[in-house]
Amino acid sequence: MKEIIIAFALILGMFFNAQNKRFVYEYRFVSDSTKKDVSITESIYLDVSKKGSKFYSRDKYISDSLIEAQSKHQNGDFSKINFGMVPYVVQKSYPDYKILFFNRLDMDEYKVSDDRKMEWNILPEKEKVGEFNAQKATTDFAGRKWTAWFVADIPIQDGPYKFHGLPGLIVKLEDQTNSHSYVLKEIINLKDREWKSQEENHRFGALVPLNQEKYKKQFLDYRINPTKGIRQMLSSGTKIMMTDEKGNKLDVEDMIRQRERKVKEDNAKDNNLLELDLLK
Repeated sequence: MKEIIIAFALILGMFFNAQNKRFVYEYRFVSDSTKKDVSITESIYLDVSKKGSKFYSRDKYISDSLIEAQSKHQNGDFSKINFGMVPYVVQKSYPDYKILFFNRLDMDEYKVSDDRKMEWNILPEKEKVGEFNAQKATTDFAGRKWTAWFVADIPIQDGPYKFHGLPGLIVKLEDQTNSHSYVLKEIINLKDREWKSQEENHRFGALVPLNQEKYKKQFLDYRINPTKGIRQMLSSGTKIMMTDEKGNKLDVEDMIRQRERKVKEDNAKDNNLLELDLLK
């Protein structure tokens, strides 16, 4: 096993040739299973270096940068920022491919370690994906059946989201219902861009580490009680003041009730998660 890891590291180093890579995927998904004809499309980055990879939304990257810039100038108006529909970040370390999933629920941001293994069935079928000749593979993951198309000419055993472990980059991925799919659209060289772990990012509170099982419990609890965190803050004596865009004070309890109602309505429509087994 040690020899395999060393060989992989050498191949990876030759491929990068001192440059990090950005693989840009088009992610198309259906969030509401009762409206299968309505899909959402978002551009997602897979940034790859010798140390590992990060998978995140382009809109999230832009919105995070704008928020950080406005915060430095004490400008708290985020109403015109497009936050996108993919809030999480997936990070994989090389060469062991340990997965960390970063996501915010209510008042906390979680760092979730996911040790689930992917068992791939590699098939002889080939398909042209963009300019690449790709090979087919299938797996079951997170309550869905998936078909992947990978390219051995790109010696990176990585791909969209948490998917990895094939002998080449995954350039296309879709579930059996065709309600979640990724297609590689562009490859960009990232000159002089140092890869940083998501853990190094500036944040206002500490990350909460969880394993996948405990995160699932937290996720289900948030779906049921989406304002639990802020209510706990109020019950502990923390003073919270809310204002409108003109600076007028708002009734905190009323705003919390409105937020709870809105989040529950949104959650009811967001019933076709990529990780479908989170709802079971």
